Amino acid sequence: MPDKTLRMDLSFERQRNRWALVLAGGEGRRLQGLTRNLQGVAVPKQFCTLQGGPSLLEEALQRAATVAQPDRICTIVAAQHRQWWTGIVGQLPQDNVIVQPQNRGTAHGILLPLLKIAARDPQAIIVLLPADHHIRDEELMSASLRQAADLAAGHRESIYLLGAEPEGPDVELGYIVPAHRSGQEAATVLRFIEKPTAARARALLDQGALWNMFIVAASVQALLGLFGCSFASTIAAMRILRGSSFEEMYQQLRSIDFSRDLLHGNESKLKVLAVPNCGWSDLGTPQRIAMTLRHLDYEGAEAIPVSAPKGCLNLAHQYARLRGLGAASITHVLE
Repeated sequence: MPDKTLRMDLSFERQRNRWALVLAGGEGRRLQGLTRNLQGVAVPKQFCTLQGGPSLLEEALQRAATVAQPDRICTIVAAQHRQWWTGIVGQLPQDNVIVQPQNRGTAHGILLPLLKIAARDPQAIIVLLPADHHIRDEELMSASLRQAADLAAGHRESIYLLGAEPEGPDVELGYIVPAHRSGQEAATVLRFIEKPTAARARALLDQGALWNMFIVAASVQALLGLFGCSFASTIAAMRILRGSSFEEMYQQLRSIDFSRDLLHGNESKLKVLAVPNCGWSDLGTPQRIAMTLRHLDYEGAEAIPVSAPKGCLNLAHQYARLRGLGAASITHVLE
């Protein structure tokens, strides 16, 4: 009979290989009409709060803590955003806060921390979490994150995407079409569809398509494998350069999108796991924020403080303020 202590030790070691990487280096340009503070500065969305609670980045870090131990939670942030992220990430180990000199697209924003994590733990299983999501049922979401991490640990050559069960056709979101739908089993990815027409979105639902949550779980080696030979020089430079040389190298990088340029075309390596309806929303556009607030029965600014905790910009208050200025103001933001 296997020794119980040995089983516990092996389980602990497996958990030690679980990492979470929160992606928080973006500029949030599509929301800048909504996120300008009283000084006229556009606050990146990850440092805003939806309704006066924790910032979106704080919520993502809390989400990460359900799948990885505290010393295995990392975030990628941008140097120019230091004024906003310093107070939020203070609880993380210093080495777990990875600062990129500039935003050069999500591919480079993921590659840099992957190399940092791989150097510390070549056997790492990593869950990638965007910092601009709203989740109504966090427990349900956490269960799916842990399931994806378990699958990635058992099949290290595969890359698992999470897809939300659609609540209806939505032309603002991307879709993942699976090879089949069988309960909660992961399925091979057939293709991606970005922002379909209303008719195409309805047809995709009939085909069993899922909303693309842009949440990924995989071994660090499988993720690095997506970058291939074309990134060899960048990978070498990221591993050895420091200080001003690193910053100069980063300035020369062209912007590359992780989903469009790396995941698309590598469908044979990808599997998708359906996430039951957990009230997921991507807060990437003013329209998505407006829709989320309507689902939360937000009625106006009366009960919403002007200043959110820790100085975070309150998106609900911003939306209500612009709505109060009249139809022209809110229409301008939603365009």
